[in-house]
Amino acid sequence: MDNTELLTRFNLTRHEATIYLTLLSDGDLNGYEVSKITGISRSNAYASLASLVEKGAAFIIEGETTRYTPVPVEEFCGNKIRSLQESKQELIKNIPQRREDAEGYITITGEHRIMDKMRNMISESKSRVYLSVSGNILPELLPEMQAAHQRGIKMVVITDTPFPQEGMTVHVLEKPKKQVRIIVDSTTVLTGDIDEGEFSTCLYSGKKNVVDLLKESLQNEIKVVEMMRGFEAK
Repeated sequence: MDNTELLTRFNLTRHEATIYLTLLSDGDLNGYEVSKITGISRSNAYASLASLVEKGAAFIIEGETTRYTPVPVEEFCGNKIRSLQESKQELIKNIPQRREDAEGYITITGEHRIMDKMRNMISESKSRVYLSVSGNILPELLPEMQAAHQRGIKMVVITDTPFPQEGMTVHVLEKPKKQVRIIVDSTTVLTGDIDEGEFSTCLYSGKKNVVDLLKESLQNEIKVVEMMRGFEAK
């Protein structure tokens, strides 16, 4: 993902992101100079510059001609994140109480959404997490796993590569590279495949029969690991 695409995640349009990057690389500029450098029409350049000021990505330098200077990217992104965090807390405080989790089967598609769901499941765990994934996925979940462990959550991991983590139980077993399975607090599960981006699909459920089925499957995987260790010890 390039810088322009990343900046659109901070509420900038592609034109605004392009101009912001130009200000960062070329220094203080007026609207005419921005238009000439970027190839964006002068009217769109001026409109985008005004919007950048409004969105907190640039400041105006007054003079014979109005020039624009960029807000440092760390400051700009930090302000956006802080504002979102404040909005989040306000929503949590004022939003109506949510209903109980749906008892059916929820389909989650797309790699990013699946990873976000796994991170949230680990972060919201209250007692234990059983996680069965390939080693290439684990680093992306590690911050949430470590935070959960520090909260006293029991972490059991089944993966295909050595993954030493203090206080976590790790079982090494060859696994399908795309498969992910997680059980949290023996109440909710997520199972499916992380494929190519939007083609990834997982099932999320709190149904007892699904939880019990997946729990039995993971217990069988752990038994296989223990049997293999026994053979190796002979």
